[in-house]
Amino acid sequence: IFIKSLSRQHSQCWCAFHRRKLRADVTTTFPTLGTDQVSELVPGKEELNIVKLYAHKGDAVTVYVSGGNPILFELEKNLYPTVYTLWSYPDLLPTFTTWPLVLEKLVGGADLMLPGLVMPPAGLPQVQKGDLCAISLVGNRAPVAIGVAAMSTAEMLTSGLKGRGFSVLHTYQDHLWRSGNKSSPPSIAPLAMDSADLSEEKGSVQMDSTLQGDMRHMTLEGEEENGEVHQAREDKSLSEAPEDTSTRGLNQDSTDSKTLQEQMDELLQQCFLHALKCRVKKLSKFLQQMQQEQIIQVKELSKGVESIVAVDWKHPRITSFVIPEPSPTSQTIQEGSREQPYHPPDIKPLYCVPASMTLLFQESGHKKGSFLEGSEIRTIVINYAKKNDLVDADNKNLVKLDPILCDCILEKNEQHTVMKLPWDSLLTRCLEKLQPAYQVTFPGQEPIVKKGRICPIDITLAQRASNKKVTVVRNLEAYGLDPYSVAAILQQRCQASTTVTPAPGAKDSLQVQIQGNQVHHLGWLLLGEHPL
Repeated sequence: IFIKSLSRQHSQCWCAFHRRKLRADVTTTFPTLGTDQVSELVPGKEELNIVKLYAHKGDAVTVYVSGGNPILFELEKNLYPTVYTLWSYPDLLPTFTTWPLVLEKLVGGADLMLPGLVMPPAGLPQVQKGDLCAISLVGNRAPVAIGVAAMSTAEMLTSGLKGRGFSVLHTYQDHLWRSGNKSSPPSIAPLAMDSADLSEEKGSVQMDSTLQGDMRHMTLEGEEENGEVHQAREDKSLSEAPEDTSTRGLNQDSTDSKTLQEQMDELLQQCFLHALKCRVKKLSKFLQQMQQEQIIQVKELSKGVESIVAVDWKHPRITSFVIPEPSPTSQTIQEGSREQPYHPPDIKPLYCVPASMTLLFQESGHKKGSFLEGSEIRTIVINYAKKNDLVDADNKNLVKLDPILCDCILEKNEQHTVMKLPWDSLLTRCLEKLQPAYQVTFPGQEPIVKKGRICPIDITLAQRASNKKVTVVRNLEAYGLDPYSVAAILQQRCQASTTVTPAPGAKDSLQVQIQGNQVHHLGWLLLGEHPL
């Protein structure tokens, strides 16, 4: 409700009576807080202000401000903590975990969908429909959002973690947060597991649940579009399980330097390639085979949807799997085949002398088809006017037009009416009558001169079948950029498919097509990585 600017009605400082009443309300609403914690949250001596606000939808909100930060807000007679308060008391509310990329959607006003949740080792917190909950990000227990549960924990699990999970009320970076000191969330380490059994399986269960949560995150957008991606989420969870063991084993040191998202991307790509070479093409048959080997347990929780309900992480097939190390020879070949860094060409605009202008330029030794720079043309015209005594004696800013100048720069209907022209008009008309050209010089190569104007790199966002968007790039060759190299870079950068095809209507020219809207990635490539 705070995604847009707030309208402030009035502000008021509270007395001791109101402070005691607020402490009583906080104690009733949040019984887990002790007396000292309540007194610390609602101080007795520090200034405490109450601010009446109106949200962008017209909701009347009462905000309690202490120490310059909003600590609580009241909406429809219900009291809620702000993220500033939850950073001091992270265990005040039951907390659910999601992925950092989801935060941007929450700040924009979206509710949290269940596919975006990360399943912790101990399971989801037990809540009922309508309970107030906190939302944190993976790796940091500091809450970044506050919402109301749209269903109970049991209903969440029964639904297969599909649908809307939480109605978000307030987030980090929204306008209520901006009314405070705008500090960032503190770094609060996740809680350690107390159970002895969980401690024994810490190396496997903790990472495995993270992998399962990551797969749910990857299907968040697809879930919202068609609601039929639950099985795909399970597929990815299963396919990534063996990869997880390898990250715990020999390759632990190599993955420490990468973010969790980068590790998941690499694992997903390898699992996909392995699946393409697998003799089992149907997922249901593959799941049955894995169940026969007692690696997983599959149940049909809803009609037509098979769900993985259990995984034996200690199965020999999983514990013995490792990612093969790349050979030093292949690494040497890859390093030796890297292309040289790109250096943009030097592009210079030129002008070509047409047949109609040869009389004006022949005195300076230039003929039809000669290429000249703008400064050279200016010098030639000035010298021609001075040599033929065409500068007006009464006004040095005017040039008299002789028959050659008349034929070269005047229109037919002007030849008997225009007798003199200012210098700037004379030079402008002369440049307009010349043919445009340009010179491109690549580092270490001879200059290339061509007639016409150089075509800029054309970036177009187009729609294809099923309302899918693609980004099309043309005219890369004119700037020394290889379309195939650009396609390879964008494929890795955007994590999207790319194709190189002949550009329609252009001879010997190629275009690069990237799946999705990748204009910002092209901006990074053309202005940052390969600055033009």
